[in-house]
Amino acid sequence: MKISKLNVYPVKSLGGIGLEQATLGVRGLAYDRHWMVVDQVGRFVTQRQLPGMARVSVRLESDWLVLEHPEAKPLAIELASRDRPRLTAYVWDDACQALDEGAEASDWLTAVLGDLRGSSLRLVRFDEEHRRPVESRYLQGEEAHTAFADGYPFLIASQASLDALNRNLAQKGLAPLPMNRFRPNIVLEGAHGFAEDGWSEVAAHDGRYRFGLRKPCQRCKITTVDQASGTIDTPGEPLQTLIEMKTQPLRPGAYFGQNATLLGGAGESLAVGDELQVGQ
Repeated sequence: MKISKLNVYPVKSLGGIGLEQATLGVRGLAYDRHWMVVDQVGRFVTQRQLPGMARVSVRLESDWLVLEHPEAKPLAIELASRDRPRLTAYVWDDACQALDEGAEASDWLTAVLGDLRGSSLRLVRFDEEHRRPVESRYLQGEEAHTAFADGYPFLIASQASLDALNRNLAQKGLAPLPMNRFRPNIVLEGAHGFAEDGWSEVAAHDGRYRFGLRKPCQRCKITTVDQASGTIDTPGEPLQTLIEMKTQPLRPGAYFGQNATLLGGAGESLAVGDELQVGQ
């Protein structure tokens, strides 16, 4: 079994970046979900409300975060920390300390995405000094925290699981879906479909890093959004098919992939092609 793809999503719900290698941190891959779009009261905004967010692509340069959209000039944000207004940003029920990236970023996002219920949009970055813990009831003795991800620092998915889903979609006459519908950080190949749902750990073959697979990922309507066009072509899919497949027989809803924590290896790098093994 090995890593076939690595992805980082610097701005929550905007475009992802495919990587050949990445640095592991306790909060996730470097820069993953380090920024977020919020409304005027600091509430997080995602493709659930604005599917067109998928059309905003993201680049990381040596000193800049760059956002691009077909209908606007690129927006560049300095990677280096500097004094910025502080505010409270909300991800689900979590109140997070954040830094406001300013009026230019707000105007740019509102222009390309539109307002949300009359509210302009703002770009905020995660305050490095803030600690947002992972829900403790799913942990197994470790401590874990994350940035602006929905709840966990890593999302791990299997190519074989996607292949199984696509076979079921094909039986309905539906087109196969790419992995980007599920926005994972780490994609594995070489395991059986949905085998990851029975693992508690997965580790580098040489032991440099270990992940704890802690909670099946319940999927939402973002999986119905075409990540290239920002549109919903087949409402309800693949959610309905995942429900029918009963990938988590004891849980209601649609599930795909595993939320994970880092059990060891902070500061190590991982790369496409790394060999992995299931932990004990």
